Amino acid sequence: MPFATGVLPTVLPAVLSAVLSLPPAAGPPAGPGLPPVSGPGAVHTRAPAQAPAARPAPVRALAVPYDRQPLHGTALFSVKAANNAASQEFTVATTRISRVSVYLGSTAATGWVTAQIRRDKADAASVLASRTLTLESLGGAGTGWLEFPIGLDVTPGATYHLHLQAATSENRTIAWYGTTTPVADSLTSWNYDAAYWGGWHPSASSRLAFRVNPADTERCGETEPCYVPASALAARTAGLLSNGTTTEAVPPSFAVGAAYVDGSNVLALPSGRRRYLPAGARTSAVVPADDPGALAQIAESRAWLAAGHVPGTTADRRAAAQRALLSMRALLRPNGAFAAAWSPPWEYSWPRDGAYAAVAFAATGHDEEAYRILRYDAETQRADGTWEARTKLDGSGPPDSRAWQLDGNGWVPWATWQWYRVAPPADRDERLRELYPMVRKAADHAAASLGADGLPPASPDYWELGTDTPNIGTAAPLLAGLNAAADLAERLGQPQDRDRWGLAARRLSDGIAASFAPLGYPRTADGQHGRDSAAAFMAPPVNTAPADLPAALDSTQQALLLPNGGLSPGNDPGLSWGSYAWTASTSFFALAWAHLGETGRAQEVLDWVLSKRNGLGELPETVNGSGDPSSVAPLGWTGALLLMTELALEGSPLPAPPMR
Repeated sequence: MPFATGVLPTVLPAVLSAVLSLPPAAGPPAGPGLPPVSGPGAVHTRAPAQAPAARPAPVRALAVPYDRQPLHGTALFSVKAANNAASQEFTVATTRISRVSVYLGSTAATGWVTAQIRRDKADAASVLASRTLTLESLGGAGTGWLEFPIGLDVTPGATYHLHLQAATSENRTIAWYGTTTPVADSLTSWNYDAAYWGGWHPSASSRLAFRVNPADTERCGETEPCYVPASALAARTAGLLSNGTTTEAVPPSFAVGAAYVDGSNVLALPSGRRRYLPAGARTSAVVPADDPGALAQIAESRAWLAAGHVPGTTADRRAAAQRALLSMRALLRPNGAFAAAWSPPWEYSWPRDGAYAAVAFAATGHDEEAYRILRYDAETQRADGTWEARTKLDGSGPPDSRAWQLDGNGWVPWATWQWYRVAPPADRDERLRELYPMVRKAADHAAASLGADGLPPASPDYWELGTDTPNIGTAAPLLAGLNAAADLAERLGQPQDRDRWGLAARRLSDGIAASFAPLGYPRTADGQHGRDSAAAFMAPPVNTAPADLPAALDSTQQALLLPNGGLSPGNDPGLSWGSYAWTASTSFFALAWAHLGETGRAQEVLDWVLSKRNGLGELPETVNGSGDPSSVAPLGWTGALLLMTELALEGSPLPAPPMR
């Protein structure tokens, strides 16, 4: 498990189960010394179904009672409203309290939470320090360690009370977590429930989860999560750490309060320390901010960025482009495999995703990375000139029996042409000759696949689904690939190849014009499967746009627009994508409009996509109906689309392969 405690897969679902599913006035019988859950102050008697094993109390050299409690498997006491509160006695060995933290769970999205240091838990006049945080500022409903900055001089050995109370207008729970496991040398926890206890009541066995002056590993975001908004958990991953050979995903629960050090994949944590993947390591480490290894990695990634071009017409867009480049680099394996994202179902290399990454790398001046992807394509091409839908990252073959997809025969030659166009001229012909056998086999198979109507056979497309008639998601990239292959043949002095593939491209172009164009470039040639965002593949920089394409893009975009502002991949009556918008599908239109000169529309779409970046600035695969990033982040394909769109918007559009 990359992050030491395994909080995301084990503790967090259990915590959420206890907090988010437990109504404020219902539940099983109470534990020892606690009121039944039917009392107004009760969300405190049920341990989660998968509560973590109790940790032993840490050994402390100070001769004072135990002053912190990290165990937090149970929602102990409600702290909501005037009738409920909780308090934990503690002592300190220092003369100053800089911060306190509590493990809080809230199903309410609005309201406030106040932490106070009191001399007397029951006496508001004894408050020595107070700090209030709003649930809105925390991201709404959620759970995790919540830190309150407190600047208070204290007396070593004296007893104080950490008092917690919250308020919300919502009929939802806000609870302070802890444990019913005995904790050696701990002081008393107190529950204030005016309706049930008539006031304050000591807990005989339960102890609230709290920390006083947490430092280093006790700070949230290091071994345990900061307060995580429930909305953030719609995503499986939130970011990436990388050392060039190994990649590690950042779980959403450890992204809260963190931020990448500018120009790197090193995370700055809320504690001020850094999390990164040291050179040669397979798991991340948390180190001081001045750690030489982390500083060296930051300097190396900044130098890599400086060696190319970070596009963007504004500072915010350049920051997004920089993040996309660094994330794409983290997804690229040393052997040239390009992972779609870094979560098990996505940790494979798709020719389509890799093609866009290669184009984006090449266009931003990162020739080595682009060529590495193309070499991997050459090594994993099947004997008949096609590719599997996806391969394992070690190149050993497909992970399952998923049907292969013909569109790869278009995407890979297209990416090769785009790379060649900007490659360093000194040796690009020599390197193209190394790739040319791959291009020849791919183009020959594509040309041979065309039927009497000029169209390719029905094949699974980027939806990863088959169709019973030819689809635009296959036909459009094959057209680009045949044109690209013909132009590459011309450049290498291969006239027979040029003529053969040029003729096939013209036949395919005529077939698309006859079958797809009259219907507005729908998903399938028979028009029975709705609109498809792949209509944008008919625009530059994939293909030279037909005269009737702009109108078709307008109607397709309107047909696929969702209430959350993004686009569904399509509206095939036989398949529902639900309320989820796909950032890649949405970005197709930003890319197309930017290259068609419709700058305002492209910027509008791009602004929506950028508004859905998560807290680390990563681009997610999908956006759910509530408008929150979901699935995985980052998605390499969307990052590549962003870079290519930004290049066009700043005046450097990518051309489409010419018809020969």
